[in-house]
Amino acid sequence: MFNKRLLAILGICFMMVLAGCSGKQESKKLEKVGLLVPDTINDQVWGTNGYKGMLKIQNAYGTDIFYKENINSQALVERAVEEFSHKGVDIVFGHGNEYADYFNKLAPDYPDIHFVSFNGNADEKNTTSLKFEAHAMGFFGGMTAAHYSKTGTIGILATHKWQPEVKGFVEGAKFERNDIRVATEYVENWDDREKALQLLDKIIAEDADVVYPAGDGYNVPVIDKLKANGLHAIGYVSDQSDLGKDTVLTSTVQHVDQLYVLVADQFVKGKLKSGNLHFDFADGVISLSPFSPEVDKVFQKKINADINRYIKTGKLPNK
Repeated sequence: MFNKRLLAILGICFMMVLAGCSGKQESKKLEKVGLLVPDTINDQVWGTNGYKGMLKIQNAYGTDIFYKENINSQALVERAVEEFSHKGVDIVFGHGNEYADYFNKLAPDYPDIHFVSFNGNADEKNTTSLKFEAHAMGFFGGMTAAHYSKTGTIGILATHKWQPEVKGFVEGAKFERNDIRVATEYVENWDDREKALQLLDKIIAEDADVVYPAGDGYNVPVIDKLKANGLHAIGYVSDQSDLGKDTVLTSTVQHVDQLYVLVADQFVKGKLKSGNLHFDFADGVISLSPFSPEVDKVFQKKINADINRYIKTGKLPNK
């Protein structure tokens, strides 16, 4: 009787061990990573940050990295992914929201590749979409612009109305100064520099002295023009203080390169989830860059306290 009970207990323990092992995430090797960009890695903003992310993965894991530029259609994506597959690529990053749909169609044919895109909807088990929660960064950018403005009018030159940072910018500006006026224009294309500069003229004509160019393909020439006119900017996506510390009051930074490494870490640990993943200030991948000397220290201290409170509680200052 004793032996039977002992065997039963041992059997149960053995089953529990097996169950525990089966629930454990298996680590993976990360040997090769591919990047697709719709335009170029030399735009100084979005595309450049994606390439920097690849370099950080290479440095962290010793991986081989591959990239292709101007991949902006389903046919071009299919051709690039087929080539990456022959090379043995483990992860393909599609550096833009358009890649989510492309990858959803392709992913079932490449079960050994994990497809990662941005700001889209990932539907397959080996697809993931990374989403920056941009409302808060816009809010703090709007606070800064409104606080600094001498004319009482600021501007936002965005690409699309649906951008969360647009609403956030206006809310933050109104929170800081309820009498502030926000001139808003939409380029409707991430890379149309000519149209962006034409719309900037309209914003300047409305007496705006601080402008937030919320589009990665045109914000560098927009900031250059603001600088030439003695006006100011809130930088977008990357720290753009190198365009003029007296011109760029601060930047709403999306640390794309750090997010790339975070994804690689999760993949290697077997913890990279499919579906849509959201990231904000608390995840360490969104921040405001250091302020220009033009921004007074008292305000800097106040807004940094607001940001720390948001990180801890998820509540913006107007809540």
